[in-house]
Amino acid sequence: MMHKTLALTFAAFLGTASAFSQATLSPEQVAEAIGDRIIKETPYTFVNKQTGQVYNNLKGVPVSMDVKVQNEYNDWHYTNGVLNIALLELADATNEKKYESYAFKNMDFVFDKDNLGYFRKQYDQAFKEGGWKAIRKLSWHMIFRGKRLDDNGPMGAGLIELQMRRATPAYLEYINETNEHLLYSEPRLDDGTIARIWPHENTIWADDLFMAISFLCRMGKMTGDVKYFDDAANQVLNYTKYLWHPGKQIYYHCYHTDTKELGVAHWSRANGWMLMAQADLLTMLPKDHPKRAALIENFKQQVSGVARYQGKNGLWHQLLDKPDSYEEVTGTAMFVFGIARGVREGWIHPDFIYVAEQGLKGMKTRLSDAGDVTDICVGTGIMPSLAYYYNRPVQKNAPMGEGPVIRALVEMSKAKKYSEISADSQYDKIVVKK
Repeated sequence: MMHKTLALTFAAFLGTASAFSQATLSPEQVAEAIGDRIIKETPYTFVNKQTGQVYNNLKGVPVSMDVKVQNEYNDWHYTNGVLNIALLELADATNEKKYESYAFKNMDFVFDKDNLGYFRKQYDQAFKEGGWKAIRKLSWHMIFRGKRLDDNGPMGAGLIELQMRRATPAYLEYINETNEHLLYSEPRLDDGTIARIWPHENTIWADDLFMAISFLCRMGKMTGDVKYFDDAANQVLNYTKYLWHPGKQIYYHCYHTDTKELGVAHWSRANGWMLMAQADLLTMLPKDHPKRAALIENFKQQVSGVARYQGKNGLWHQLLDKPDSYEEVTGTAMFVFGIARGVREGWIHPDFIYVAEQGLKGMKTRLSDAGDVTDICVGTGIMPSLAYYYNRPVQKNAPMGEGPVIRALVEMSKAKKYSEISADSQYDKIVVKK
């Protein structure tokens, strides 16, 4: 079993690289190394935490609250949805079917009727005895809960990608359930903006732009129904209205609609979710969509803003506007991905690829040729104190970081190198009047 390495170290605070040999391979090769390590470390097994007994399948196993999925790569979590999307992009970029096969194998393992049925019984029993708090201790509880975008947004998005490659009834059923939740049950403001009902009533989280749009834009692509693109476009523009800081040119982590107060933090990964969401949407948005021009301008605005906060080592800091916060890989990867995609698609000026190249250099100090990914900030909620963000632990080799990193590496493998206009080539354009 693979274990996360959690550490708050002086190295993290000082922004120095972890104690291992940094990556030297090409972006595509490093992405493959990460993907290969993940495949190798995924066991497709369950374990009884009390007895230590391991199961390959849960058919006929007596229901016990001690039975868990043995490895986080087989768990049901939004980060695994991002990882599945990333591995499918890696498969397409390299023509290596093993990464696509991995994503299918992982989801088929989950949707196996015996495995899924076992955890459904666990979930129902735990909920009956202890309610919402009790189910959080269970593997795969999010697949049954379906009360928030973390439960179903990116995982549903990954399933759409798989469904478009191989029609699977169980996948489609879950996609339809997610669609119903997002369109009709997910909390929204009067103007349609998606908002959570905690930590305040109707708080807008920057993270949720990706949690929603990852699903919406792929539903639009799969069904051809423009209503999904309309909703996604409105989310982008509304989130900008509520969360954008025009002076600092970056997003706040949240806005509390009840107190009319913005959060304290310009958290890197929150800004990364915003940019990655916009890149996904613009990639799939119909070219003639009436809000396409406004969305491109919004994308340009964020890229221009976030570029100003890149650190000297190419990485972005945990708190974008706080250089004394540690350098962090997930926000960096999302910015590199979004900027490189934007340049390749022509949404932003080609000069910005230099920003992405410096970001890649910084990322590689947190990666290894063996496929390790370090300095991944753990899952982070919203708190009314910067100290909370400063002191979030970092981890190694976890889907929270691996998905965004692979996406960034794949995109950089397609990028053209930065080149500037030579001054010598321009001098003849200057006419000296005599």
